[in-house]
Amino acid sequence: MVGLTPAVAHSTITNHIKTLFSMTTKYRIPKTALSMAILGLTSLHSFAESPKAKNTRPNILFIAVDDLKPNTGAYGDRLAKTPGMDRLANEGIVFERSYCQQAICAATRASIMTGMRPDRTRVWDLITDFRQVNPNAISMPQYFKSMGYETAAMGKIYHMGSAGPGHDAPSWSVPYEDAKCPTYVLPNSINARGKGKATECADVPDETYADGALTKMAIKSLEKLSKVDKPFFLAVGFHKPHLPFVSPKKYWDLYDRSKFELAPFQKKAANSPDIAYHVSGELKSYTDIPQFDSYSEKDLDHLPADKQRELIHGYYAAMSYTDAQILQLLNELDKLKIRENTIIVVWGDHGWHLGDHGLWNKHTDFENATHTLLLMSIPGTKPGIRPVTLCEFTDVYPTLCDLMNIPAPKYLDGISLVPAIKNPDSQLREYAFSQYPREGAKVMGYTIRTGRFRYTEWMKDSYRTYIPYDKKYVMAREMYDYEKDPLEKVSVIDKPEYKQDQQKMEKLFMESMQREYKSSVEYGKLADFKAPIPVGSDTKKGKKGKPKGED
Repeated sequence: MVGLTPAVAHSTITNHIKTLFSMTTKYRIPKTALSMAILGLTSLHSFAESPKAKNTRPNILFIAVDDLKPNTGAYGDRLAKTPGMDRLANEGIVFERSYCQQAICAATRASIMTGMRPDRTRVWDLITDFRQVNPNAISMPQYFKSMGYETAAMGKIYHMGSAGPGHDAPSWSVPYEDAKCPTYVLPNSINARGKGKATECADVPDETYADGALTKMAIKSLEKLSKVDKPFFLAVGFHKPHLPFVSPKKYWDLYDRSKFELAPFQKKAANSPDIAYHVSGELKSYTDIPQFDSYSEKDLDHLPADKQRELIHGYYAAMSYTDAQILQLLNELDKLKIRENTIIVVWGDHGWHLGDHGLWNKHTDFENATHTLLLMSIPGTKPGIRPVTLCEFTDVYPTLCDLMNIPAPKYLDGISLVPAIKNPDSQLREYAFSQYPREGAKVMGYTIRTGRFRYTEWMKDSYRTYIPYDKKYVMAREMYDYEKDPLEKVSVIDKPEYKQDQQKMEKLFMESMQREYKSSVEYGKLADFKAPIPVGSDTKKGKKGKPKGED
């Protein structure tokens, strides 16, 4: 930070973090004009009033990666070529058991940015702006801005189709930026109607596509922010490996397609309800994808093996492309000599199905859709920490508040993960909580994931957790044993041999729903919920004919 030499800055930040980890954090009472009732605080501190404080707060580099499942080298994938994220993992913290709140872009991003689950953000689709329906919500960067941070963003942080003007302008003290690049560069990738293929391999420089251009923008932003006499929060949102899987040829060349194995189980799980699945409609919207049946019992109904391998290859190439951009940002922090007082967070907004259950894309409550990548690097902590605790994206907001030594808003659904960073063997959560809607959100599947099991209930009649739980809403249930069945081949719900385990999971689920209802009631006293403002259907056409709703 400007005002301190690199050595002094490192010492100051390191001492703060070490102090945080060696004692219970004692928060200052802050002061600002933000709504005290909403924050659950009596006042807020303005660090602009304290030159010493503003120079000792760590910077935050907050990197979002679209559709990135935890398939990097750091998560045990031997085929993945991800030296950037692997370096960050080796130098920092890997949350191996992280889960998103809802496996679709708008909802999961609204949750991580507000620290609240979808039933409180009221975002379950791809078109709702959380500020339209929940205007009193305070986003993470908006809160940090009130605490004296310079906040800036570029790329995809919120979902493009549901963020307000300026990519949620209240979040940023610096105007939002984005890269203007073509989706495809090869003429044969797009047909006469403007619809494109699911993959593209072009021998072009990185900056030809959006993520390479974003990296150049982010580097310039880091250079500017490093000279500002206040800490910064810089959010960089990379678009790949989201479909279409387009990336420069050199990243495709990192892989031998024949080495990729197809998902070993591509059928519907025995004893599971149809409502748990989808027809992979997002993938089918691309011109080179033949018709196929998701979760069919017949192998011939699945996507052809050659096309599956092409898609998997494309996904990994796109992942490596984005990883190379992350590595450039790490190197830039080193070059600017600000790495040692910068917290880094890298997160993939949800998982992704690569053929398991015959499914492609996300959009489920299954493990491959809800399990997420979450990496952190924190000054003053030892390298290579791997907490065993279950955690959720709602935990990121309070964790950063804890690390910054500022009070977290009391209404947040998440918890600080600092105790698990301090003691990696500690288990902070009994379960991770996720959900996914079906039938136009008239049905909602709520699921809890413990260390061994997943238990899911599909609730009808537009049930939400702000309504008292009643079994009359339950239309289907699932339960999976990941110790014996990691591929989710059989739902063990109502199996006699699992009677005791099921009773425990039912009890835990009931407790979770009661807790959610209580939290909703309490938050409802602070919130000012509104009906969503109509902004068009979720299939409104975007550029080149791609439906905006498929994301």
